[in-house]
Amino acid sequence: QEPGQEDLVDFLKEHKVHIIASLPCYSADNVDAQRGNGVFERSIAALLALNDAGYGVSDETDTPLKLDLVYNPLGAFLPPPQDKLETQYKQQLRENFGILFDQLFTITNMPIKRFADFLHRRGELQEYMELLVRNFNPDTLPQLMCLDTISVGYDGKLYDCDFNQQLGYGVGVDSIHRGGKTVFDIDSLADLMEERIRTDNHCFGCTAGMGSS
Repeated sequence: QEPGQEDLVDFLKEHKVHIIASLPCYSADNVDAQRGNGVFERSIAALLALNDAGYGVSDETDTPLKLDLVYNPLGAFLPPPQDKLETQYKQQLRENFGILFDQLFTITNMPIKRFADFLHRRGELQEYMELLVRNFNPDTLPQLMCLDTISVGYDGKLYDCDFNQQLGYGVGVDSIHRGGKTVFDIDSLADLMEERIRTDNHCFGCTAGMGSS
């Protein structure tokens, strides 16, 4: 448990929060290589605590406490098919740690922020963008998260998706990111229906292969 957050699991359970947690691999070496030393061990401890609280065990009980995991590749390549990888995750985590969860979502690495810097340093950014464009799949468009989901910043600012949030592309900002709408500017989500969804090159990450939304 993180210091000062010892009651977090109880809070999440009380409010029946649907948890979607990032776990880029079921191997300690791979996770620690991507996220830092000790991250895998802390992640496993957190998942076990959530299982103990009733999360992710819907196959065995009627609990409404959903626990989903998210996988993203460790490099400049597209994720494998989601259903096959989910089977592997469930087998490995249950056999090795006794961990249960509901679903696995695979997402493509977005060419933004740290990953974009990583690719740029290796001279692979253009090649990766070409990979995303080459694997554009129009069948992914109806399921894009930006069509029916918003992200909310700590200050109430609204974003079309969490990737736009990382880039500062707020809903309703001008060409140099001034202004933008907040939760205090709207009465309901219907007020956003006329707002144009902000797109950029990174959006190819959500439309490549099997999609990432």
